[in-house]
Amino acid sequence: MKVNFYATLRDIVKGKSVEFDLDHGVTAKELLNAIVTRFPAMKKELLNANGRLYGHVHFFINGRDVQFTEDDLETKIMPDDVVNFFPAVGGG
Repeated sequence: MKVNFYATLRDIVKGKSVEFDLDHGVTAKELLNAIVTRFPAMKKELLNANGRLYGHVHFFINGRDVQFTEDDLETKIMPDDVVNFFPAVGGG
């Protein structure tokens, strides 16, 4: 499964995209756990003290922020889905 990362998250994963060897139909939560396991520095970037995704982090599946889907982190990820992670960015 190909996962795309943006902005400061690319520094942590050392690239734009990372392949994860996961079964199709995994949940968003299972993918999130796989990311944090493979890249421990992502934990402080993505998860709060309760292990929940920060509100300012955007985890998109096919262009929809998983936090605003009906199933939240239990959303299933299918083989052709496009997965993107965006940290909060600011500018001036």
